[in-house]
Formats: sequence, C-alpha cells, structure tokens
Amino acid sequence: MDRAQKAALGSAGIGLIVLALKLGAWWVTGSLALYSDALESIINVVAASAAFVALRVASKPADGGHPYGHHKAEYFSAVLEGVLIVFAAVMILKEAYGGFLAPRPLDTPALGLAVNAVASVINGVWAWLLLRRGREWRSPALIADGNHVMTDVWTSCGILVGVALVAVTGWLVLDPILAAVVALNILWSGWVMIRDSVSSLMDASAPPDVLDRIAKTIASHSEGAQEAHDVRTRQVGSVTFIEFHLVVKGSMSVTESHAICDRIEAALRQEIEGARVTIHVEPEEKAKHKGVPVLLAS
Repeated sequence: MDRAQKAALGSAGIGLIVLALKLGAWWVTGSLALYSDALESIINVVAASAAFVALRVASKPADGGHPYGHHKAEYFSAVLEGVLIVFAAVMILKEAYGGFLAPRPLDTPALGLAVNAVASVINGVWAWLLLRRGREWRSPALIADGNHVMTDVWTSCGILVGVALVAVTGWLVLDPILAAVVALNILWSGWVMIRDSVSSLMDASAPPDVLDRIAKTIASHSEGAQEAHDVRTRQVGSVTFIEFHLVVKGSMSVTESHAICDRIEAALRQEIEGARVTIHVEPEEKAKHKGVPVLLAS
C-alpha cells in the first residue's frame, strides 16, 4: 500500500468519525441544516472509499491489455465523487422543501453546535493535509477528496452561523432556507469536480507552467540536434506523457542520435516527476523551422 492509498484509507476513517459527530449534532437538535451537513459527510466516506479503490487500481503496472498503465482510474473515482455530491445536494433540497412547508423548532441547539464545531475542526485539518499531499504527489483522487472535504468545512461554518441565528432569533424558516443554500453550493462543487475529471479523461495537456519547463529542458539539453517540433503532452494522474520529433543531421549515426535522446529523456525525467518520454528522430529535411529552439549542431 503506497502513501496515497494510506491517505485515502485514512480519509475514510476520519470521515466516519466526523459523520458520527455530525449525526449526533443533528439528532440532538433536529436541524435540517445540520442534517444536510451530516448527509454530505456520508458522501465523504463513500467517496474516500472509492478513491482508495481507484488508487489501488491506478498503482498497477502496465500490462498487455493496458500498455500505458492504469493511471486514469483516479479520474473515474473523481467523477463518481462528483456524481455522489450532486445526489446528496438533491436529497438535501428535498428535505429543505419539506422543512420550509412545515418548519419545526430546534432542540438543545447549543450542544448540537458544539459537537458540529468539533467535527468541522477535524475536517478542516484533514482537508488541508489531503490537498497538500495530493498536490505534492500529483494525485487527482486525493485532490478531489481534499476539495470535497474543504467544501464540507466551509458549508459547516455557514451552517453553524445560520443555526445559531435560528436559535437566537427564533426564525424557524431560516433553517430549511440555509439547508437549501448549502445544497446549491454542494451542487456546484459536484459539477466542477465532474467537469474537471472528464476533461482529464479526454487527455488534457499539461498546464502552461509545466509546458514551459518542458520546452526549456528540451532546449537546454539538445546539443547536437537541429530542431524539436510537434511537442505534445497529456497528464494522467501522477504521470506526464511527453512526445516530440527531434531533427538531427541526416549523416548522424543511430548511436549519436540515440545518445542525444537519452540525454533529453534523463533531463525531462529529473525536471518533471513521473515523465514518460517518447522521441521520434527525423533527418534534417523534415525540419519545420518552428517549435522548441534547440542548440544547433556544431
């Protein structure tokens, strides 16, 4: 089990603790807003479990049926999490509508708010760790899980303020209205997660800053070549696939051109973590006189 899988498993465990606390807060108060918060935590546990399974699949080495590996499994997990978030939002809206038609007073709101606040603090610390490690390890599944948990934290903060206002003012209708607002926010979060994950499944290219680093690395380690063009990239989880055409003198031997390719590949792997490089060598008559400016052959 690698570090990302351990983090995902830990997320499921933390999610269960937070879920128990939030269910307790809802049980002692009867608040629809706190119910919506607890329902989102159920989704957190399911999503973290799905992320763990996806990471297990993504860690499998390439094989005959999947020569490029299983890295995209993480994006399927992120799409599933987005769908679950949307489902949770619809369920909350349904409950909020019923509460708006027949608002009910809150029971022991102070105790419920205190319990929910403890759950929110635990969630906040864990979300920060997930996002930090997810970006460091370039794991879409962990980043998606971290964003989801962080969304839960912010909605919990809003709910705490809103339920406190209900207790102080006695405006019972504010409770279902607040639950509906939370549901709409969750709905947007789910849509963004699905959109971004589907984009990655469609082989989106590396971000502009990574593309710039790739171009500079090729340019500074291509001595002996004449040109590099048609540079293409795609990111799949923690792996960045890089491919391009390298133009050399037609008289250059295979051994010499291979040495240049080896030098470029080594530099790219050192600069871009998880790089998988494919270089197509071409003779000088194939030059396009555009693309990455490399050092000219002597």
